[in-house]
Amino acid sequence: MTTVDPAQLSPSDLPRGNVDGLYVHIPFCFHKCHYCDFYSITRQSEERMTRFVDLILREADRWLQDRPGPTPCPRTVFFGGGTPSLLPAPAMSRLIAGLRQRFDFSGLEEWTIEVNPATAEADYCRMLRSGGVDRLSFGAQSFNTAELAALERHHDPADVARSIRLARDAGFERLNVDLIYAIPGQSLESWLDSLEQAVSLMTGHLSCYGLTYEPNTPMAVKKRLGQFRAAPEELELEMFHATRHRLEEAGLAAYEISNFAIPSQACRHNLLYWNGGNYIGLGPSAASHVEGWRWRNRPHLREWEQAIESDALPAIDIETLTPSRRLGELAMLNLRLAVGLNFAEFTGRTGREAREVFADPIQRLTRHGLLLADSTALRLTNRGLEVADAVAAEFLDPPA
Repeated sequence: MTTVDPAQLSPSDLPRGNVDGLYVHIPFCFHKCHYCDFYSITRQSEERMTRFVDLILREADRWLQDRPGPTPCPRTVFFGGGTPSLLPAPAMSRLIAGLRQRFDFSGLEEWTIEVNPATAEADYCRMLRSGGVDRLSFGAQSFNTAELAALERHHDPADVARSIRLARDAGFERLNVDLIYAIPGQSLESWLDSLEQAVSLMTGHLSCYGLTYEPNTPMAVKKRLGQFRAAPEELELEMFHATRHRLEEAGLAAYEISNFAIPSQACRHNLLYWNGGNYIGLGPSAASHVEGWRWRNRPHLREWEQAIESDALPAIDIETLTPSRRLGELAMLNLRLAVGLNFAEFTGRTGREAREVFADPIQRLTRHGLLLADSTALRLTNRGLEVADAVAAEFLDPPA
């Protein structure tokens, strides 16, 4: 793995070919939730948000200027944040139209935008749908008011159902609800109640994440200061397994460790990530990957603005992965999926046989009951799911 001087990177330096994924990071929030470590800022004026759209489109233009190089032809688009739906409707409409004018969307399969349940509005949902957005993701996190307060979420549980209803009225059929478990003070019964309320919305997709204490977030600081106790590991594992059992009963199969869907409703953009695909990120802190080249944009709005204004890529942390590292990362990502690492597909993409490259970890981890290998694929067992990150780490640095 080698690093590259950000000042020297341009699209023409990167491998040719189509880029199937487009991510846009919209950093504006009306409040910073205490568990969140995604880059976001509050108290921004409508004028600056309008200027932000100008610069996102200018960043998009940068990918069209230098040839040869990668060509964004998005099959999947994802607007994350922050709170993307905080952009004023005229600015959001102009952003969607501007991206369509610049890139080839003829093969588009999915366009997702995250929406805050507290601020969802009927006209806004209709504007998104008319612009070609076909999937909305709502950050419910919990249906318990005390748990929402612990997370510093500023919406009421009833806002979630209201938002889903507005989305459906606007013509959306592909909808997701995010939930968090292992919240301080949360019991198994409380978690299952939130899960039931989410299931009752019949959205077709649920994302259920265990709470993580990211360094320097307010929740991590409070935990370090002893202001609350984190959920015991045993309780978190009980919640994890109860979630998989209940959602399977409800017809929402686990297609990834934290994601559940009815058939055809899996998030195609995230599947692009987990299958090691190519994607371009626009906006501050957005990450990109093109054929083993990886970088992220400057995670500071003004620094990102200055880079765009000077017609430079706002890239930092640029690295090129060695062939063996790419093999390891693809295996790590594939193992998150319920279908696992498909041997034939892995060989087709890499020219290497996974059972040979990873012979040692496969043998050891299968013997310990953490992996299951059959004639077609390698998958995590139920025990392996409990320590998925540790299992994946065994695949990161295979022999060259």
